[in-house]
Amino acid sequence: MRRSYHAAHIYMILGVVSGLYYREFTKLNDFDGQTQLGLMHTHLLALGMLVFLVVLVLDKLFQLSGTRMFTLFFWIYNAGIVVSVAMMLVHGNLTVLGRSVPVGVSLTAGLGHILLTLGLVLLFVLLGRRVKDLTKSPA
Repeated sequence: MRRSYHAAHIYMILGVVSGLYYREFTKLNDFDGQTQLGLMHTHLLALGMLVFLVVLVLDKLFQLSGTRMFTLFFWIYNAGIVVSVAMMLVHGNLTVLGRSVPVGVSLTAGLGHILLTLGLVLLFVLLGRRVKDLTKSPA
């Protein structure tokens, strides 16, 4: 449970800092268009902080942590967030600086989204097993 709490806390801090970075970096470069930097803030807060706060509650109710599947979910999902947000940072910085964005950035962002999806599948499989175990009627 502590892992989920710490992850939520770290993503809260990163989410707030990324919002500040977006505002200051675009202002510093006199940029007023659309950029991926504006999405980092909400992605970190929603996919990071909020998801891990929900996982914390689900863990308390269904004892999810301490299993191999939870550990897989935790690390794969976090890797997905890190890869996706890192590519938003690269893409956004290049856009603000007026440079072209290499195709590899989009491909890597896609990998991040695949990792996020895989992590969520693992979480739902584990949660489904726990719910099933709790709803079994005694024989």
